[in-house]
Amino acid sequence: MTDRRSNGVLARSETAPLLAVLWNVALAYVLYALARLIFYLLNDDLLAPALTGGVGELLRGAFLFDTSAIAYTNVAYIVLMLLPVPHKERPGYHLALKWLWFVVNLVALVINLADAVYFPFTLRRTTTTVFTEFASEDNLLSIIGDEVLHHWYLVIAVAVIALLMWKLYAQPRLAAYRINPLRYALLNAAALLVAVGLCIAGMRGGFTTAVRPITVSNANQYVSRPMDAALVLNTPFALLRTIGKNVFRVPEYYSDEDALEQVYTPIHVPADSVQLKQRNVVILIVESFGREYIGAYNRHLEDSTYQGYTPFVDSLLERSLTFSRTYCNGRKSIDGMPSILSSIPMMVEPFFLTPASMNHVSGIADLLGREGWQTAFFHGAQNGSMGFQAFARSTGFDAYYGRDEFNADPRTRGDADFDGTWAIWDEPFLQFYCRTMSEMREPFMTAVFTASSHHPFVVPEQYKDSLEGGPLEIHKCIRYTDMALRRFFERVSHEPWYKNTIFVLVADHTNQTSHDVYKTDLGLYSVPIIFFTPDGSLQPRHDEAAIAQQTDITPTLLHLLGYTKPYLAFGEDLLAYDGDEVLKSWAFNYNAGIYQLIRGDLLLQFDGTRTTAVYRFKTDPLLKENLVGKLPEQQQMELFLKAL
Repeated sequence: MTDRRSNGVLARSETAPLLAVLWNVALAYVLYALARLIFYLLNDDLLAPALTGGVGELLRGAFLFDTSAIAYTNVAYIVLMLLPVPHKERPGYHLALKWLWFVVNLVALVINLADAVYFPFTLRRTTTTVFTEFASEDNLLSIIGDEVLHHWYLVIAVAVIALLMWKLYAQPRLAAYRINPLRYALLNAAALLVAVGLCIAGMRGGFTTAVRPITVSNANQYVSRPMDAALVLNTPFALLRTIGKNVFRVPEYYSDEDALEQVYTPIHVPADSVQLKQRNVVILIVESFGREYIGAYNRHLEDSTYQGYTPFVDSLLERSLTFSRTYCNGRKSIDGMPSILSSIPMMVEPFFLTPASMNHVSGIADLLGREGWQTAFFHGAQNGSMGFQAFARSTGFDAYYGRDEFNADPRTRGDADFDGTWAIWDEPFLQFYCRTMSEMREPFMTAVFTASSHHPFVVPEQYKDSLEGGPLEIHKCIRYTDMALRRFFERVSHEPWYKNTIFVLVADHTNQTSHDVYKTDLGLYSVPIIFFTPDGSLQPRHDEAAIAQQTDITPTLLHLLGYTKPYLAFGEDLLAYDGDEVLKSWAFNYNAGIYQLIRGDLLLQFDGTRTTAVYRFKTDPLLKENLVGKLPEQQQMELFLKAL
């Protein structure tokens, strides 16, 4: 007998099932490769540097992770195809297997392409925490629908590829021919044993027993930047390998607790001489308000095309304390709240999606609430959205004001001011925020999380023509939010509590970017951190030396208020640095398996076991020269990062 393949049909041989498996698995590899190419083309502005660091190594890693994902998702198909049972060789059975292969691999293609759209917001492949993160959202279908319309070309691509998948699928047809049952059983049993062994090795990432099953973080060994790991990985693998996982294990870097605390401790003990001041605190967490968009921060850019989009915030900076190097601790909104309000940075996954969030978690609202402050958190989205309401309650806020409370207030226009996707527009919600604070007793501590400077990047109808945009979709939204902030400050400036208030303005994370310095592993975390006191008690200055991060906000505010009791915060008091001490200021963030420590003029990247890169980011802002192993400061930074 001979093997023949015609019109997607394999026939006339007991080896036809094996040949079909080989052909169809090869097709799956082609699908993953095609999805990766589209992923790159949609994000080439962020991922282009990945190709300069060695394409061969990147492709080797990609093959490893694609093999694992294909083995996981196609193992049932492979086993059912190779079962050494001659009676299974019937048209109905093979049609069912064709549908199984088609659906499984089409779903893999779709989620890979969907992640290509989501990647610019997270800079990593999506894991299973996304289901918890958006569990309380009731508008996901409309958002997905909008994205489908916006990326119509991907829908067409999926349809064309799906048609080719169906046509190119190889299907055995043995029922019409006489086959040798013994030979069939022996050949397919041997093929099945080999295939199962290969699947297990593929899932694990290697053949030897010494190989631990590969995880998402293993992708970093094939790239030089954390975000480039997304090009090595695929989304089915990232989802499958994070199902039911404990996302963070406490590493045992130090066996001596005293030695650990000499290097770093999150316990802050105020001086005996401090006295508590009855001042209000207002924290404005502004969605996606990256430092790139703020002109006053970017006068150093040697780029004639640079344009700022925040005239009001520029003017606020002239009257405030800020720092030239200010960073967020995470890449998502859900990372921002714990960092800013509880001084807990994101490590591996968002803090309040981890089991640790079930512990008693304090924060500035809890600490000040115990001293008599009235506290409230404001977020114009649907109540419960993003888990913010639950986190606000667990960290000691007395009250929560969301879309429900806004709509219930007869002085607002209710859902007439809903943006149709996420939340109440910033301008009316910030006015509601001001009005509600004026009805609170002093001293009070409040925080608001804005929403309008966010995908899908739209502004209210009445501002579509009057607000000037820019090369990025978000630029017009930034102008709108800046205008909303100006009107907020205009209103609060007339309130009797205004001059007795400390204002903080900070972004939750960055977003779209157009300048190379903001596309690096460091630049992608660059956000504003601004402290403003209307009474002038905090001297306005633009600190060029210190490094600041979101987790520094709570300890710095407690210093300004003269808080007298010990407390836990992973950040530092930015006002405690003096002279050479400023060199000890630092920032921390994490992405795709890499921990980053910024200290002095160095950026250190650490994968949990070893340092993978060190850069002098002040003189090498594009992070081109990796100095790992060449600087004496590396060991000290490693010890500090391990202690953290």
